[in-house]
Order: sequence, then C-alpha cells, then structure tokens
Amino acid sequence: MARVASNPVGLHRFRPCFQVAQLPQHARTSLHFRNEHRRFPTVSCQQTPDPTETSTTEKSIVEPGSGNDSSSQATSSSRDSGPPEFPNKNTNKQVALVSTLAALALFLSGRLDFGVSLKDLSVAALPYEEALSNGKPTVVEFYADWCEVCKELAPDVYKVEQQYKGRVNFVMLNVDNTKWEQELDEFGVEGIPHFAFLDKKGNEEGNVVGRLPEKYLRENVDALARGEASIPHARVVGQFSSAEARKVHQVADPRSHG
Repeated sequence: MARVASNPVGLHRFRPCFQVAQLPQHARTSLHFRNEHRRFPTVSCQQTPDPTETSTTEKSIVEPGSGNDSSSQATSSSRDSGPPEFPNKNTNKQVALVSTLAALALFLSGRLDFGVSLKDLSVAALPYEEALSNGKPTVVEFYADWCEVCKELAPDVYKVEQQYKGRVNFVMLNVDNTKWEQELDEFGVEGIPHFAFLDKKGNEEGNVVGRLPEKYLRENVDALARGEASIPHARVVGQFSSAEARKVHQVADPRSHG
C-alpha cells in the first residue's frame, strides 16, 4: 500500500470556507422597498380609492385640528385670561331698586326731621272753632315762635299728624296772640309746648307739657282716634319754656287762628 505524501500546500488550498454569502445590491434594495410597502399598505396596495372614504378621511383629519381643538383652546384661553363676568340684568335691577329706595328714604327722612317748622304746622292746622264743631277729637298745641322746645318737637308732631290726619283735628294756638288769653286760662297753660287732648265733644281728657318722647304724643292721639274714654298719658310734664315769658303783641289779623 503506497503512503500518501503530506502536502501542506495542498491542504491549505482545500481549506473549507464558512463565510456568509452577501446578497447583490439590487436584491437588498428590493427587500428594503418590500419592507417599506408592508409599513404603508394603504399607499401601495389601494388602486382605486373610494371617493366617499377619502372625503370621510379628510373630514376626520381637518375637523380635530382646525375646529374643536382651536375652539377648545380659545375657550380655555378666554376662561383663564379673560376679564371677570359683569353682573346680569337682574342684579343690576336689584341694585337700582335698592338705590332708589335708599334715596327716597333719605329724602323723606330729611323732609320729616329737618324740613318742618312751626310755621308749616300752624299753616296746616285747623281753626280752633272749626275743630270744636266737626265732631272729631282734637289735639290743641300751645306754642310760640321763640320756643326752642317747640321747634325741636315740630318734626314729631308733623309725623303723628300725618298718620292720623282726617281722624283727629290738630290745632295750633300761638301764646303771643292776645286772642287766646281765655284759652290760656281755661287750659291752665304755664309752660310750652302744651298739648291738650279733647274728645269729640270738646272735653279735655288730659295734657302733656314740654319735651317728651314721641310715643307719648302718638299713644294719646291713637287713644283719641279709637274713641277710648281716657288717654294713657294724661298728666306728664317734661322740660318746657315758661309761658310767662311770652311776648304779647296786638293781633295783626283777627281771623288768624295761630
């Protein structure tokens, strides 16, 4: 059997090769495109697109971006950075009504508390003779223009007079007028203001003299208006001006009831 001679050169020549074969350039490009086609099948596969589906797709793309999103952003922006809301019409009407009532109350308060004078009361008063003959109860006030207490009580007298006007007579007699000397003695006037309360027959039920709370006058007048047999404050005296200091003068107008 013949021995085979070693040949290092020959062994090297037939050494097995395990390198991976590389694909040609055109095959790699085709594979790359094939993968791209798989990612976007709608672009490469759809041959005759349906007009209805296209319009629907376009509508769904346009509306979210340009319609709802923009309007929602604008609404959110206006809520965050916009000016505060103004009161509605009902609130404005309520404010206007309250302001009007407050102004009216202020006007009436000023008229009652500061705009009434003794002269106003005397002009509006009923003549004494007429009051005694009309069958109504009567309040007779003896006063003087120089009497400070009389001036202070004028607004209270006016308010009570307005409340019971038509049910009770209100008479003003000026103590400076000599015409009323007999009435001064008859009612025992020593201080002013002196309020005499007469029933509907002209009989005196009581009197109050001087500065007293308004309720004394109001409660007595209310008793007269309801025809009660007596008044709650029949003999009450407060701070007053002395009737002896009256300035007697000649009557310029005999028909005057003041």
